[in-house]
Amino acid sequence: MSSYPLPEGFSEFEVFALGSCLLVEGLLGFLLNAVTAVAFLKIRESRTPSNFLVFCLALADMGISTNSTVAAFSSFLRYWPYGSEGCQTHGFHGFLSALSSIHFIAAIAWDRYHQYCTRTKLQWTRVITLAVFIWFFAAFWAAMPLIGWGEYDYEPLRTCCTLDISKGDRNYVSYVIPMAICNMGIQVLVVFSSYQSIGKKFKKTGQERFNCTTPLKTLLLCWGPYGILALYATVKNASLLSPKLRMIAPIMAKTSPIFNVFVYALGNENYRGGIWQLLTGQKTDAQAIEDKSK
Repeated sequence: MSSYPLPEGFSEFEVFALGSCLLVEGLLGFLLNAVTAVAFLKIRESRTPSNFLVFCLALADMGISTNSTVAAFSSFLRYWPYGSEGCQTHGFHGFLSALSSIHFIAAIAWDRYHQYCTRTKLQWTRVITLAVFIWFFAAFWAAMPLIGWGEYDYEPLRTCCTLDISKGDRNYVSYVIPMAICNMGIQVLVVFSSYQSIGKKFKKTGQERFNCTTPLKTLLLCWGPYGILALYATVKNASLLSPKLRMIAPIMAKTSPIFNVFVYALGNENYRGGIWQLLTGQKTDAQAIEDKSK
């Protein structure tokens, strides 16, 4: 480690601590989401159209966790060992996974709204079409910096790559504003309006199935700092901010795969039962009652 200089603005302990955070986020997030994905594939009762969206969310979050783990090992090395092409690939992969994750969170909110408020069940043809659209839509926005609209570059720790916010020029502004609206603003609005309607329905019926404020809170907690930093860079020089302060946003964003497992997989009674059956080989009481009723 001593042969490579420390990133500017960071002490040796801070580099190690940030690398450790990224490693824990990456490994734990990948493990939890891998279990979530395998439960969908292995347990027949879990394979429903609604749960397919949770499965896709787990795949996107596994991408975020993999991206975080790569960044962690680079942090322990104190430098990015994969060259400029590796940086572009890492940035694209991270952005694709992140945007897809946010879209699937909104899609789950939209599905739950119809499930509880309009009593309309999602069909396989529609959910597969929606999932394919989300992956391609996210890939479009993630690919734009590769061809010159926006740019991928090193984060302040200089051991991982993401959207470059340091320039704040016309190219950056023209990319970030529509990207933020299409991939964050609309999704926050969908999540807010969907769970607000579900909350009113629960209050009316007196049967609260889950906490309707948690999904929006976790979304804003994980991705809010990154969104604020990206938009701040459109009007101010983000390079003047402390490197440590600028690293808070990606560190917070990479916790989302862990939160999402608890909110969308373990917070879903049917999916939770599938995970329990995968890990223990036993069905939950709710699954057993459902089998008897068939």
